[in-house]
Amino acid sequence: MKKGLSIITILFLTLSVLTGCNFEKKEIYNIATASTGGTYYPIGVGMGQLWTEHYRDQNIKFNGQSSAGSVENIDLMKNGEADMSILQNLISTQAYEGSGVFEGNEYKDLRAIGMIWPNVEHFVIMNNKIDSGNISDIEGNSFSVGPQASGTEQSTLTMMEGIELDKSNIRPEYLGYDDTISSMRDGRLDGGSLPAGTPVSAITDMFASNLQASILEVTDEQLEQINSVANAWYPYTIEAGTYPRQEEDIQTIAQPNVLVATPEMETDFVYDLTKLLYENQEFMIGVHNSAREMKVETALEGLNTPLHAGAYKYFEEQGLDIPENLKPAELEEEAEKDE
Repeated sequence: MKKGLSIITILFLTLSVLTGCNFEKKEIYNIATASTGGTYYPIGVGMGQLWTEHYRDQNIKFNGQSSAGSVENIDLMKNGEADMSILQNLISTQAYEGSGVFEGNEYKDLRAIGMIWPNVEHFVIMNNKIDSGNISDIEGNSFSVGPQASGTEQSTLTMMEGIELDKSNIRPEYLGYDDTISSMRDGRLDGGSLPAGTPVSAITDMFASNLQASILEVTDEQLEQINSVANAWYPYTIEAGTYPRQEEDIQTIAQPNVLVATPEMETDFVYDLTKLLYENQEFMIGVHNSAREMKVETALEGLNTPLHAGAYKYFEEQGLDIPENLKPAELEEEAEKDE
């Protein structure tokens, strides 16, 4: 009897000690990005570091995680494996509308936090394959369209459709950014598509290592043709000196990169995240130079996906003229409740 009571007493005291300890649950938010050789990954990791430092005393952590890119990021969010993600504007728009690759599979819970920097199209190819100097030169060559289920693949195929090409006109490969340049260096690949904010680390390596390859241009006519398929791009100049040995401007096109979440994240929480991101530009520039274009005044440019209520609140306070189509349904529902 006494032995049984002793065991019970020990168990009770042990539980009391454990209960008294502060075993606070650590909240982790995952930010889906893309392959490590592009811009999404370092920017996502940098955002995670910025937010984690701010919420350190609340034991909240943000992780930037690599992925195949925008298309897979949608699946990661739907499956609860990512809380936020960086998407190409084309993919964000198609996913919300249920068009393009997402036809019949719309994702109405998608909410934009803002345009964070332009996604600049880089079609690179070996110099001995160049004829016109524009993206039509990929025809007949081995060309990486990006990892399967990535935003790179979808945007590349959309651009190809605009200039009346498809996979039958090339020998397609499905490689990440670093692997694309490595394969070109080894003579196994003629070129590839590497859209990202400038400068792209893999392309910097391409130029710095003296690989005999170049970035192809996009003509005004080609831009018009591409936008007739999906109106997501605008002209963009890669200024001379952006990359090693790049002595002249390169005319290409770009589309917005969009940071997204879902309505499951609380309004005030996303408000704080948005404020922290756009008011710490210098920190983000230290992460990657593309953040130089991460500005409040351009945060809504090109967006077609409704804003998260928290982001809407922040941009409204900043005096931005927010288009009606970016107003989240949650705000309308709240207004109806108040009436």
